[in-house]
Amino acid sequence: MSLQLGDTAPDFKAKTTIGEIDFYDYIGDNWALLFSHPSDYTPVCTTELGKTASLKSEFDKRGVKVLALSVDKLEDHLGWVNDINETQNVEVNFPIIADEDRKVSEAYGMIHPNASATATVRSVFIIGPDKKVKLTLTYPASTGRNFQEILRVIDSLQLTANYSVATPANWVEGEDVIITPAVKDEEIPAKFPKGHKVIKPYLRTTPQPNL
Repeated sequence: MSLQLGDTAPDFKAKTTIGEIDFYDYIGDNWALLFSHPSDYTPVCTTELGKTASLKSEFDKRGVKVLALSVDKLEDHLGWVNDINETQNVEVNFPIIADEDRKVSEAYGMIHPNASATATVRSVFIIGPDKKVKLTLTYPASTGRNFQEILRVIDSLQLTANYSVATPANWVEGEDVIITPAVKDEEIPAKFPKGHKVIKPYLRTTPQPNL
């Protein structure tokens, strides 16, 4: 059964392009982005890993450790990294897991038999410092992921973790956020000193609190 939101992300040991890691030890108290790709030396995946490498500073400032995975051999990963660096004008700066025995893929439900019995689909997992799954996404093999959307979701999740807010449709960094229903009206001035708007009793907005 696939992992669901709120489930504990399985720990694992694995060979990667930066050496053997223990997942929990590697991410420590940080957030984590774990994403799988169907195969090495494939065009869409090459652009995805290149884009991820180019966004290192964005992940770093959010305290996010990034890990990629496929079921190919470590030797293939290492050779492919050279191609990614060359064609995407980057330096791959995160571990790529060599999951030849598919233990990680199976633990995370990354293999969907109706899509492929042997390769992972384009799965995305965002995992919080508490090791709980905060987001799951699954893309078809033909569609490259939108990493700006992944960063947007991380921003939203981190706001929610630190403040009693949610984010509305199409929200981006800097826009107003929604005060959660759990916050009583009389509590708002102390919690949100920047002010707030009452659109409906159940729809109350406030400027983004961490700016």
